[in-house]
Amino acid sequence: MSSPRSAVPTAAAVPSPSAPVTGGSATSSAAPTVAELMDFVRGAARDEALIASLPLDPEGRTWIRLDGPGGSEAWLIGWPPRTGTGWHDHADSFGAFTTVAGALREHSLAVRLPTDGWKTLELTDEVDRSRNLATGQGRAFGQNHVHEVLNESEVAHAVSVHAYYPPLPRIRRFSRTGAVLRLEQTESPEDWQ
Repeated sequence: MSSPRSAVPTAAAVPSPSAPVTGGSATSSAAPTVAELMDFVRGAARDEALIASLPLDPEGRTWIRLDGPGGSEAWLIGWPPRTGTGWHDHADSFGAFTTVAGALREHSLAVRLPTDGWKTLELTDEVDRSRNLATGQGRAFGQNHVHEVLNESEVAHAVSVHAYYPPLPRIRRFSRTGAVLRLEQTESPEDWQ
């Protein structure tokens, strides 16, 4: 999670969405698979009462923390027009997300970065990927997946559901100038919860 300008307090977590989660992962203590996380975010996206409970702020992202399957971390996020995350990864967590309303664009890098011990990295040609995720579309990703997610609309909010396992131990934030990627900071859960 990046630090939004406004947020819904997370003191009382919202229960899991009422839509069924396949594979029984919502009640199992076993670690969820990427497919189960994808099923969860799709199920949450169909929960109209949950989606309607998210207040939308015209200037900053808002969120509600959800109970994800198998001890995963999950979030319902509102994106005002022209907002985004900046370049980041989720460290050792894998995950999935889906667009509930509006559209999001994801830019990602098709490269596995070193996990620690570097500050600047020169990227090679052809590592950039970009995809549009319209309402109902989502994607799963593996560990150390570097990306940025944007609502490029000039006028419309976007809403999405995200799930990560294991719960996010840290998020690394990057800046990018051309082919140069720089590690700017590492955040821990207390920075975004």
